[in-house]
Amino acid sequence: MTERVFLIILDSFGCGELPDAAEFGDSGSNTLRAAASSKFFCADNLARLGLFNIEGNQDIRPPHPSPVAAFGRAAQASAGKDTIIGHWEICGVISPRPLPLYPNGFPEELLCEISRAAGVGGWLCNLPYSGTEAIRDYGEEHIMTGLPIVYTSADSVFQVAAHEEHFGLERLYSYCETARKILTGEHGVGRVIARPFAGENRDTFYRTANRHDYSLEPPGETLLDKVKRAGLDVISVGKIYDIFAGRSISESHPTKSNADGMAKTAEIAKRRDWRGLCFVNLVDFDMLWGHRNDIDGYAKGVAEFDSWLGGFLGLLGERDALIVTADHGCDPSTPSTDHSREYVPVMCYGKQVLPRDLGTLADFTYIGKLAGELLGVV
Repeated sequence: MTERVFLIILDSFGCGELPDAAEFGDSGSNTLRAAASSKFFCADNLARLGLFNIEGNQDIRPPHPSPVAAFGRAAQASAGKDTIIGHWEICGVISPRPLPLYPNGFPEELLCEISRAAGVGGWLCNLPYSGTEAIRDYGEEHIMTGLPIVYTSADSVFQVAAHEEHFGLERLYSYCETARKILTGEHGVGRVIARPFAGENRDTFYRTANRHDYSLEPPGETLLDKVKRAGLDVISVGKIYDIFAGRSISESHPTKSNADGMAKTAEIAKRRDWRGLCFVNLVDFDMLWGHRNDIDGYAKGVAEFDSWLGGFLGLLGERDALIVTADHGCDPSTPSTDHSREYVPVMCYGKQVLPRDLGTLADFTYIGKLAGELLGVV
């Protein structure tokens, strides 16, 4: 039996439009193809796992003659294309309704309720906004008035920016905790996000590393719950802890970058004091390059991961397995900076895993089931 499974999410690394992509405004999206168009793209180790043997990918690079992993692609059954829903579906929870979006900002009565409960006299902005532009455009007014900057995006998020010194970091967290308690039911956004910043004027403001996400709890049993119930460890790396609201996670390792996440994952692999699931999210693909339409940046990120992957495979023992996949797409070559409705690649490697073509899988839940079967918990 497999003792340890490393489940690594390359956040937004989709590999081609789903049949219903047009309904989401995503016709023609293919994040992998976009990244591969850059001269900086390199994916030799991912190719060994079968990335370019996957249906729909075979013309991007030549298929590998003898892939060492089980490989395929998974469609999404949930009604959405965001991080929360993607991760939940991977772990067994299909969401029949999309999480709420606020393209025109949040209802005033809702913000009034949050303000009263938090003891704050109002808010600034309340529009879909870039986070860096929000603090540039509203930061000075925020310092003068003491009012938090509330904004959203194409995702189901309620984001709050506040100055670490002038407003206070703990006060920002408290405000977001209050908002999370209120934002339920029809207004149950996927995440409330605290976005602290520092600096003294619009030319010097910068976001700090003290971001904190407050997520909805998954509405059903997940892979993480099953692994914990079996008495095994659930170790999270990156924003996995936030995505699952900390539920069933025994050890959490926040990260500041893909490089930090990969380094922490390698250190966890070297340890022999645990058995179970190490669940990793590498967010830079999405946050830094997909949403900013940075094709070369995305390609460099793939090349950096691929180089690291070559060494990581050598850390895996006889009873270890690795699954590499994604949670949605975010094609950096399209006019949109939003997530894209795409298939995700699925590659599973281990000494006890038979290399084979998995074909096209009906939904993401196969990925979590595969991890659970390897660990003997499903």
